[in-house]
Amino acid sequence: MSRNIIINIIRFLVLVFIQVFLLKNINLYNFSTPYFYVLFILLLPFETPNILLFALAFILGLTIDAFYDTPGLHAAACVILAFVRIIFISVTVQKDGFDNEPEPTLGIMGLRWFITYASVLTLVHHFFLFNLEAFSLSQLEFTISRVLLSSLFTVFLMLISGLLFFKRKERK
Repeated sequence: MSRNIIINIIRFLVLVFIQVFLLKNINLYNFSTPYFYVLFILLLPFETPNILLFALAFILGLTIDAFYDTPGLHAAACVILAFVRIIFISVTVQKDGFDNEPEPTLGIMGLRWFITYASVLTLVHHFFLFNLEAFSLSQLEFTISRVLLSSLFTVFLMLISGLLFFKRKERK
């Protein structure tokens, strides 16, 4: 097995564990709920084939759905997140510049790019997740406030983990 495959399997298991056993019950005044597990999709290598990316996003979403008793909400939001990730990376990243380090981590891509990347993708994920959950336009203000506050909380956790666990690597 390749080193990247083992790292991503461990990352999947650790993020699902953190989400299900630590973050599931964190809910700040019913406005902010962290969904830290999306970091798995965000940190997959650039060269991940699209079909594999969609399959991994769907499996991750179904795994979270199984623990949250939300039939398909997280799976749908994760697949949409994978789609937006493909578009975001194709627009912002020069493929030939990252042959040695193919992962979009904080240490490799830099703080500004990673904050933009994590913020946009987290906002998209949370927007679809909370709108599917509410499934009503009558609570639009409440849903938008949940999206913004939860995204802020989730990106904050991503930055903390990025600063704690990822080393700064020099790009060529």
